Amino acid sequence: MRPITVFIVDDNKELRNALEEIITMSEGYHCIGTAGSVEEAVDRIPICRPDVVLMDINLGTKESGIDAVKILKPRIPDTNFMICTVYEEDEKIFEALSAGASGYILKKTSPGRMLEAIRELYEGGAPMSSQIARKVVVAFQQQQNHHPVTEPEKLNQLTAREMEILELLSKGLMYKEIASQTMLSPETVRKHVYNIYEKLHVTNRVAAVNKFYGR
Repeated sequence: MRPITVFIVDDNKELRNALEEIITMSEGYHCIGTAGSVEEAVDRIPICRPDVVLMDINLGTKESGIDAVKILKPRIPDTNFMICTVYEEDEKIFEALSAGASGYILKKTSPGRMLEAIRELYEGGAPMSSQIARKVVVAFQQQQNHHPVTEPEKLNQLTAREMEILELLSKGLMYKEIASQTMLSPETVRKHVYNIYEKLHVTNRVAAVNKFYGR
């Protein structure tokens, strides 16, 4: 099995090097490039075509990492973008997701959890730090108060186990954490998540949670 290729975009050289070292030293991952600016990222990433891009928001210029995602995602739709930042503001989170990012984690995330998030993103998930996931859930719940559930029949297609896993997904838990809570293997959890996506006609966690809260 080939390693997951990762490209890092961050204007902080020390942090960029630290992330590169974590990825390089981890089996199953390969850092194929780094960039310190939007301009450099836009030039190099379409050539490298990594599986996953770790994208900082504040790159020390007028253009942000979110702007870079807006530019790059249409060009390389198969590449997964994960925001890796210190920002927890709702506006930044939803702007990033709307731009095309499929994951959003905080820089204080532990190396092990970050690697798990990269793999989950690569496998079709939408990993988020728990703090971020809570904000997304709250936003969906607020939307639910204004938008009645229009497709309950799709949720009714889910088994009790799938509903349990979907609820845990909505809380921001990663596959390993869900496996631990449900006494299942991570691979079994992945299969359940795949079935959930198929039944709800979605392709990622954010869309699945959206359906869960009736938006």
